[in-house]
Amino acid sequence: MGASVRLDRVDERIIAILGADARASFADIGAAVGLSASAAKRRVDRLVESGAIRGFTVVLEPASLGWTTEAYIEVYCRPRTSPAEIRAGLTGYAEVTAACTVTGEADAMVQVRARDMQHLEETIERICAEPFVVRTKSTLVLSRLVDQPMLAGTEQGRTTA
Repeated sequence: MGASVRLDRVDERIIAILGADARASFADIGAAVGLSASAAKRRVDRLVESGAIRGFTVVLEPASLGWTTEAYIEVYCRPRTSPAEIRAGLTGYAEVTAACTVTGEADAMVQVRARDMQHLEETIERICAEPFVVRTKSTLVLSRLVDQPMLAGTEQGRTTA
């Protein structure tokens, strides 16, 4: 990761548009932000080159793929476990959708998706068997209330800052 990139309101709107639809055409993006298609392409290229946009991807809906069970797992590690060791231990799990180190008692928070409770239980057991894990604490997700891309509010003219 490089230095922080300064985004103006047009950049933020472009990112919001691409966050909602990474397949949006440069003509559509330009029309939405008041630029020509070629100017919109130059802006997107600059955002990619600067590292503000890391890539374009497909966003899967886990429930439609049969992965309907979601949980957050607090991971408590043995002393002096590095973030790199935690990352290396969790990277190979298809069920792990996100993981981060956190403040508080737990050392890491892991978001997991599974097909069902049995699959979730097996995944938690495998995570518990990692050599750096002392114990875990799990919280099941009942329903998602907000699930939006970063800067999503800027497209509607709202900002959080």
